[in-house]
Amino acid sequence: MGNEEKVLAMPAEKLVSLLVAKAEKKGRTEAEVYEIIRVLMGYEKASLEQLFAQKADYRTFLLSAPSYDPGWKDVNGTVCGIRVENIENELIRKMRVLDKLVDDLAKGRSLERILSFSHSSR
Repeated sequence: MGNEEKVLAMPAEKLVSLLVAKAEKKGRTEAEVYEIIRVLMGYEKASLEQLFAQKADYRTFLLSAPSYDPGWKDVNGTVCGIRVENIENELIRKMRVLDKLVDDLAKGRSLERILSFSHSSR
């Protein structure tokens, strides 16, 4: 099992909490991370908590998203040394796009700029 498969098998709640911790370490908030998830994937906080209560894995979290913003495919850049726009596997690309957006948040970019990919914000 490759690293990506191991990540996809991990509990979604754990991975989301790691994304929150990454952002908070740089002075950002849990609410900002949840806003990224809401805009990117369509999850409201209550639906996320329900998914976490079901002990869903990260694969289920990514595949069960209520509504990916169509602009997610426009997100580009590098995360963990990998250009997200070059990832062919759609599931892995979605995983990396979320990581990229939270990385941008942790780097101090404004939430407005991070969410500029969103068709709903245009």
